[in-house]
Amino acid sequence: MTSSPTGSGTAAAWELLLPAASAPARARGRSLQAALREAVRSGRLAAGTRLPSSRDLAADLGVSRGLVTEAYEQLTAEGYLRSGRGSGTWVSDAVRAARPRARDLAPRSLGARAEFVPGSPDLSLFPRAAWAAAQRGVLAELPHQGLGYPDPRGLPRLRTALAELLARRRGVVADPERIVVLAGVTQATALLGFVLHARGVRSVGVEDPGSPQHAELYASAGVTTVPLPLDDEGLAVGPLRSSNVRAVVTTPAHQFPTGVAYSARRRAELLDWARSVDGLVLEDDYDGDFRYDRAPVGALQGLDPEHVAYTGSVSKSLAPGLRLGWLLVPESLVDEVVARKRTLDLGHPTLDQALFARFLERGDYDRQLRRCQRAYRERRDALVAALDEHFPGSEVSGIAAGLHVIAALPERYGPQERFLSEVAAAGVTVRPLTAYTHARAEPDDRERGDKKGVRLVLGYAHLAPARIRAGVRMMAEAVAG
Repeated sequence: MTSSPTGSGTAAAWELLLPAASAPARARGRSLQAALREAVRSGRLAAGTRLPSSRDLAADLGVSRGLVTEAYEQLTAEGYLRSGRGSGTWVSDAVRAARPRARDLAPRSLGARAEFVPGSPDLSLFPRAAWAAAQRGVLAELPHQGLGYPDPRGLPRLRTALAELLARRRGVVADPERIVVLAGVTQATALLGFVLHARGVRSVGVEDPGSPQHAELYASAGVTTVPLPLDDEGLAVGPLRSSNVRAVVTTPAHQFPTGVAYSARRRAELLDWARSVDGLVLEDDYDGDFRYDRAPVGALQGLDPEHVAYTGSVSKSLAPGLRLGWLLVPESLVDEVVARKRTLDLGHPTLDQALFARFLERGDYDRQLRRCQRAYRERRDALVAALDEHFPGSEVSGIAAGLHVIAALPERYGPQERFLSEVAAAGVTVRPLTAYTHARAEPDDRERGDKKGVRLVLGYAHLAPARIRAGVRMMAEAVAG
């Protein structure tokens, strides 16, 4: 290329124009303008860069000087270039190069010294070797037609394997024809919201305290949520009956976040209510596989599969990033749920389904559950012991199952607002129980609750035992003064 005052960096930028110079004669002018415009937009030609003369650039590109002159004039008129008599042509200072960068909006660690936020498993326990082996096996055996659009309910192979797993481990009445494979409990909740709305349902009951995401999920389907209180046996039936809702979301095996396991009497009362109003109970079995000090509590769905929709996922047992779960629905809802699933995404990814089916069939999933259960039990024990050592007199509940506990600290550690502020300043992230209480509670009610002491929801599954002990110690040191 002819030397120019712009230097080698700009010379490299002209390489972007070479394909345009090779375009067919009729399109060469337009192609040259488009390539030059993109070089400015992308930042390859930065604001303030002096361009070669039209004679020099034409010689370098092997095109007529007229094409370059026309390109300079057009981009000057558009504001990409500027020129002055006797001063040459320059990239306009008004142009700001577009440098698109994909943002990562995934939830991330808050960067605290210790984080006891509930809901996260230990992702280092993901069985990479077994998963990779299953993936190789699936790719080797899956026929070409298996890569086409799947049954929106899910692959028959996976639904059959899931039915066996859920019947064996959770005591559900698992008909493979009523299982829908989807992207986790979140999609199951939203999917049922759309189906209920289409049936004329405009409100759904939710546990209070409970998962904070339910209100937003149902709102997206045009359905409002009605917070319903709990007692020591589970969802209080009196308020449920007087609420006039005909659908309710529950976590009966291990209520989130209180850890209460619904009593046999309360489970029966809940089902009696559902039958009396021809209603629906959505059972979220979010951590039903993790039991430590008691025999597993069977799923509510097994007692009345026509009034209970059952949902679960691998988010706690494998990894939430897999976006893989299931929904087992009453026969009366199957067609509507499947139709809605089809319109949402035409079905879950085939390879993921085939891989998980193989993982189930070969016993890899059962081995993973046993591995996680051993690890999480050890971490739970470490947390309970650390609380007993550093916060004597605390009451810890919800410890028989799940991945978090409720810690009620003595009054001397209150008020709660001050406690949270002090531990946050020390680099420890915790969540109070009030963070999971719906807006039904008045501010003065929450303040009175704080004066009774501090109630925390402490997640432990993602933390090594040593990290748990260190985090509890840091909390104690932060409030010692």
